[in-house]
Amino acid sequence: MDDTPPPNYWRASLDREFATRPSLRGRQKADVAIIGAGFTGLWTAYYLKTLDPQREVTVIEAERIGHGASGRNGGWVIGSLAGLERHVGDLDRARRQDCCRVLADNVDALGATLAREGIAADFHKGGAIYAAARYRDQLAIQRDYLAHLHELGHSETDCHWLSADELTRLARFRKPFGGIYQRQVATVHPLKLLHGLAETLERLGVILHEQSRAQHVDGGCVQTREGSVTAPMIVCATEGYAERLADFRRHVIPVHSLVIATEPLSEAQWQAVGLDDRPTFADASRLVNYGQRSADGRLIFGARGSYSYGARPRHGQAIDPAAIDMRRDLLVDLFPALEGIRVDHGWGGSLGLSRNFRPHAIVDRDAGLATAGGYAGEGVAASHLFGRTLAEQILGHDSELTGMPWAFSRGGHRQLLKRWEPEPLRWLAAQAITLSYAGEEALMKRERPAPLIKPALTRLNDVFASVIE
Repeated sequence: MDDTPPPNYWRASLDREFATRPSLRGRQKADVAIIGAGFTGLWTAYYLKTLDPQREVTVIEAERIGHGASGRNGGWVIGSLAGLERHVGDLDRARRQDCCRVLADNVDALGATLAREGIAADFHKGGAIYAAARYRDQLAIQRDYLAHLHELGHSETDCHWLSADELTRLARFRKPFGGIYQRQVATVHPLKLLHGLAETLERLGVILHEQSRAQHVDGGCVQTREGSVTAPMIVCATEGYAERLADFRRHVIPVHSLVIATEPLSEAQWQAVGLDDRPTFADASRLVNYGQRSADGRLIFGARGSYSYGARPRHGQAIDPAAIDMRRDLLVDLFPALEGIRVDHGWGGSLGLSRNFRPHAIVDRDAGLATAGGYAGEGVAASHLFGRTLAEQILGHDSELTGMPWAFSRGGHRQLLKRWEPEPLRWLAAQAITLSYAGEEALMKRERPAPLIKPALTRLNDVFASVIE
C-alpha cells in the first residue's frame, strides 16, 4: 500500500470526502451551459442561479471539480488585478478609483458570500506584504510598484509603505529593507471553496457533470464523448486548460506555477518567522514568489514555473525534487530560521495568460458564447468578480459591474482577444525571458556594483515584461 501523501496539500488537507458527479450522457438542454468547474465556471453558475432562479444552468467538467488551476494555486484572494493598467490607462482619476474600489471590495464580498452560504473554506483576511527583503535593489522596485498602485487608483488606506521596522513587526525577513502593505488581500483553501460551492449549486438546482470533456463547441451545442448539451449561451471557463478547444486555446495559453507546503511549524519557529496575523507575502523577484501561513500552521510557498512547448497545460500534479528544492531554498533565503525545514507537499498547475495581458469578461451574443479569464495568476478573487460580471452580462443587466472596462458585451470574442504567436516563437521567447530574469536575479544576489550590466539587464527585462503584457 502506497502511504505517500498526495502532492497537492489542498487535496491532502480536505477534512472530508466530497461526492463525485456522473458524466454527461445523452442529449440535454439548458439555458446556459458552462465548460469548466473551476472558480470562473462555478461562480458564473452561482450568480446566474441566484440572480435568476428559473434559469437552467448545466456545468460540465473534463476531470473532477478543481482539477485545473483553481484547485492548485497559492490561495491568495487579491483586491487588485494584474494588467489593470491596460483597461484604465485612458480613464480619468475618478473612474480609475471606481475600478480599484470594485476590485478591493470584491475581497470582502467573496468572504461574505462564503459566510452566507455556509461554505467553510478557511477564509482569512490578513492583508499582503510585498517586501524588499533579499536585495537592496528591491527597495526601488517596491517603491515603484507602490507608485504604480496609487497611479492606477488604489487608495493610500488600502496600499501603503512599510518602513524596515514596520516590516519587521509583521514578518522576520532576512533583510527587511521595507515594503508595501496591501490591506484588501485574504487567503482561502481553494478546494474547500470549490467543493462547498459545488454543493451549494446543486442545492440551487444547477446540474453538474464530471469526467465530461468538451470535445467540440459549435452552433449552441457542446459535445462530449458520451453526450451533448444544447444551450443558447455557452460559457467557456477553461482558462489555461482549453487544449481541446482550439478557438480559445489560441488566445489564452497555460503558464506553469509550482507550489510547496512545509511541515507544520513549531511555536518557536513561528516566533522566529512572524506572520502572526497570517498576511500573505512576496518579494520583488521576477520569480514571482508568493506565500502564506496556512490555517494548520504550515507555510504554503510558490514561484513562477515554466512554459511548455506547444502550450501544454499540467494535468499531473507532482513536481520534481529540483523544483521543490528551488522553492525551499528561496523560502529559507527569505526566512533563515527555516533552515532544515521539511517540505511535505509539492505540486503544480497552469494559469491562463492572455496575449494582451488583459483580464476579460466577454459575452458575444451573436455567437452565443461567453468567456472570462486571463487573470495571470490572480484568479481566486478575480474569478468571483468576473463570474458575477458574466452572469449579469448574460442576464442583460445594466449595472456597475457590466460597466467596468474589463466587461465586453459587444463584438466578437475573436476581435477582442489577440492571438498568441505560433511555435517555436513562443517557446524561444519564453526561454530568452527565463535566462534574462535569472541573470538579473544573480546580479542582485551578488549585491556588487554593476553600473553598466545591471541597469541594462533590468531595462531589457522591463521590455520583455511589456512585450508579454
